[in-house]
Amino acid sequence: MERIVMKFGGTSVANPERIARAAQLVIGEVNRGKQVAVIVSAMGKTTDELLTLAREINPTPGRRELDMLLATGEQVTASLLAMAIAAEGVEARSYTGWQAGVTTESVHGNARIEQVHADRIVSALEAGAVTVITGFQGVDDSGELTTLGRGGSDTSAVAVAIALEAAVCDIYTDVEGVFTTDPRLIGNARKLEEISYDEMLEIANLGAGVLHPRAVEFAKNHQMPLRVRPAHMDGEGTIIKEEIDLENNLIVRGIAFERDIVRITVMYDIPHNGSLANIFTALAQQHVNVDIIVQTIREDAQPSVSFSIKKEDFAEAINVLESNKESLGYRRADFEVGLAKVSIVGSGMVSNPGVAANMFDILRHADVPVKMVSTSEIKVSVVIPEPDMEKAVAALHEQFALDKAL
Repeated sequence: MERIVMKFGGTSVANPERIARAAQLVIGEVNRGKQVAVIVSAMGKTTDELLTLAREINPTPGRRELDMLLATGEQVTASLLAMAIAAEGVEARSYTGWQAGVTTESVHGNARIEQVHADRIVSALEAGAVTVITGFQGVDDSGELTTLGRGGSDTSAVAVAIALEAAVCDIYTDVEGVFTTDPRLIGNARKLEEISYDEMLEIANLGAGVLHPRAVEFAKNHQMPLRVRPAHMDGEGTIIKEEIDLENNLIVRGIAFERDIVRITVMYDIPHNGSLANIFTALAQQHVNVDIIVQTIREDAQPSVSFSIKKEDFAEAINVLESNKESLGYRRADFEVGLAKVSIVGSGMVSNPGVAANMFDILRHADVPVKMVSTSEIKVSVVIPEPDMEKAVAALHEQFALDKAL
């Protein structure tokens, strides 16, 4: 009997009505002869509400106790969904992450899954029960409860699917699938029937919130097919796999964007060979994620290095630079806020030179200044003024023909 994993995000189980809808989707797969394991997130904004509650009690709560608190959100969802499935006459059993055999590294708040010992889940499935498992959590070797960080339920679902040797891992969410860009910004964005792991990984890393990058990477490494499907309506969604058919020979298949980008520029009188390593080692030690990096060393200009970060990391980045100014040996640091990042993504870019030039030409005609550039084999990203972001996305979407019906 074929096994599948179904994952429901927080918006898909935000209230009793949506939990009932999720239960019907699960029962539909059972009626089609599938063994079904379900992974759930906390209902709606539960995790945010629990964080607020914790900080009312203690402004700086410890990570261990936060994990104990936050893990309860998924447990509520799992038990309620199991009840909803059972109410329709189908046996269902809920399990916490540790009961389901999810083991992680010993890190509170952002642990990585090391292994899933799925014997208990397999036994329940073979006995005819639907298993409903809490996402976002596991247990370390010493028996401590851990959580996986934001988006961790996606990773939980993929890990369980791999352990169960499932045929597919379905991620149910509040969108119909993966689109050429965010349809809330571009009304004629199209849903893609399929997309490659590499393309999806780039799009996820570039700010699209459909899937967590860690889950996509995990699926790619184990060749686990993913599907992003709508929880609120019928639909096949978008399949994510290794090899895909390029739709209409599209070179660019998606456009991602991210607001609230900051550019920091560090200037030296005389840079030395260790300058770059020292700066980015100091930032990395404080978990500041750096994106695009540009170094300038010319005889007629002051040597400098510029890099982009998210606004949420800005205060910490400045603190790191100021605290280590003497050891880092730079003269001064400037910053620019009010920026955004726009990226084009497509596997077809590998064998089609000139895509970046075309992108820059489109932006030039749209009067959008480009401040920083980063490229990979299947991606070109630019940092631009945030007020120009929507105009840039619209122009790129139209000129790369992503709005054309198949």
